[in-house]
Amino acid sequence: MLKHVEITEVCPRDGFQNVKDFINTEKKIEIAKTLIDAGFKEMEVVSFVSPKWIPQMADASEVVEELDKYRKDNNINIKFIGLAPNAKGISNAMKTKVDGIVCPISVTEKHNLSNVNRTIDESFQDLENIINTYDGIDVTVGLACTFISPFPNDPISIDNIKRMSERAYKIGAKKVVLADTVGTASPLIVEHILSNLKGEYDFDKVALHLHDTSGFALMNALIGIKYGFIKYESAAGGLGGCPFAPGAAGNVATEDLLNCFKEMNIETNIDFDKVLSAVDIIKENVNAKIVSHMYPYHRSCK
Repeated sequence: MLKHVEITEVCPRDGFQNVKDFINTEKKIEIAKTLIDAGFKEMEVVSFVSPKWIPQMADASEVVEELDKYRKDNNINIKFIGLAPNAKGISNAMKTKVDGIVCPISVTEKHNLSNVNRTIDESFQDLENIINTYDGIDVTVGLACTFISPFPNDPISIDNIKRMSERAYKIGAKKVVLADTVGTASPLIVEHILSNLKGEYDFDKVALHLHDTSGFALMNALIGIKYGFIKYESAAGGLGGCPFAPGAAGNVATEDLLNCFKEMNIETNIDFDKVLSAVDIIKENVNAKIVSHMYPYHRSCK
């Protein structure tokens, strides 16, 4: 059994991007600061995308600027990540104080075309050009739909996951994220894929990103533990969802994941109560459903 895992908080990016009503910029920053205070060492804070497609991220540069000032003023060691699906997004990101970029590339052609309007090969070619353009850029490749596709008759190939991971590392990516973008992958599916990927990864360079549409996310995280995965991504309050994956619900709730690991004596070094405080602010200021077991339980006990 693992003794320690690392959790990347993604609510300010993945959690907010699907919220239709614009969240006040000051409240976004307040929520992110509260999560920073919880002790996360890495956080996805914004997406660098066209406001035409995702209006919620129109204030991305302002959010990053304020959060960078906060960490400097308080001498906090945290890495800020921004999602950027194309060259223009990465160019915009590089003008800010984000420390790393995550670029989504789906493991199925059908979803990649829907998500970023490119073939898988075109996405990799663009990414390689970007890495060559920005010397030393810290890039994570998010392999969307690693476990299941939102589209019918769109099978997942384990060999393709391996090839894409190898290609990502070869062109200079620092990390690969295996994502259950739709959130409907059963533990049986996740077990099958992770067992076949065993031995393929340096666990410092790969993470699991689990959505919870079918309620399997915690079980799937435990399968990740079984196979030695030490990096996980989650969102406070269980917010999230992909705008281009029909039916996808939110991420596994950070507070639920923290509780699960605590009960297994797996250390995270994250302040559970401060995460709940962030969810308090989300509940009051974000028009999105809180999808969490631990949050209503702890607040009802107050």
